[in-house]
Amino acid sequence: MRKYELEQLLHNVKHSDLTIDDAVKQLESLQIGDLGFAKIDNHRELRVGYPEVVYGEGKTSEQVTEIATYMQAKGQNVLITRSNDHMYETVVKACPKARYNPLGRTISIVNKAYQETSSKISIIAAGTSDLPVVEEAYETAKIFGNKVEKIIDVGVAGIHRLFNQMDRIREAKVLIVVAGMEGALASVVGGLVDKPIIAVPTSVGYGANLGGVVTLLGMLNSCASGVSVVNIDNGFGAAYNASMINRL
Repeated sequence: MRKYELEQLLHNVKHSDLTIDDAVKQLESLQIGDLGFAKIDNHRELRVGYPEVVYGEGKTSEQVTEIATYMQAKGQNVLITRSNDHMYETVVKACPKARYNPLGRTISIVNKAYQETSSKISIIAAGTSDLPVVEEAYETAKIFGNKVEKIIDVGVAGIHRLFNQMDRIREAKVLIVVAGMEGALASVVGGLVDKPIIAVPTSVGYGANLGGVVTLLGMLNSCASGVSVVNIDNGFGAAYNASMINRL
């Protein structure tokens, strides 16, 4: 339930368009949904603005499907991250509206769309190898109702590619910068724009990159102001924060 839906419910009770008993039944659905192996936070969207998101990795396809089916029955939008082909095949049988992004490993089910923002989020990627993280961020931002643009393969190895996109980049309200290797792209962009930047270190890199740890440390040590950093490969977390900023 979203805030305006709760307001409408109370309005209906006030004007006798809804009985108190029926209102209580609807409010009861805001309690936690206990599936045994998972407890669904039905109150989260009202409390923080967005519904619960399902992290698929480590769960069975059957568990994810049961969660998605429950949330769909409540009319909630469903986003499943770190999914796989088999998980999607199981989910879509129960939820025909499910849409799969194999590169981003996300499953999206839109039951009630948010009004799209007039301002936009730009996702800037250093290289093609960073695209799985870009796609996870993109799908997250989209299901939360944001206007989103992807600007890809503009890393510092050919920095003129970035400069050619600066007009588009400066149009955004908030930027997500995705990069692996040494993670320099976030600092470069940070020195060129007056917008908040959420940097996402990826695990792209050779052995001494340590699975993205070197990138993470590089971004944390950025000398450019206005750069915040999420965890390695966390496109979801970056897009969630960017969405909150974009809707301020």
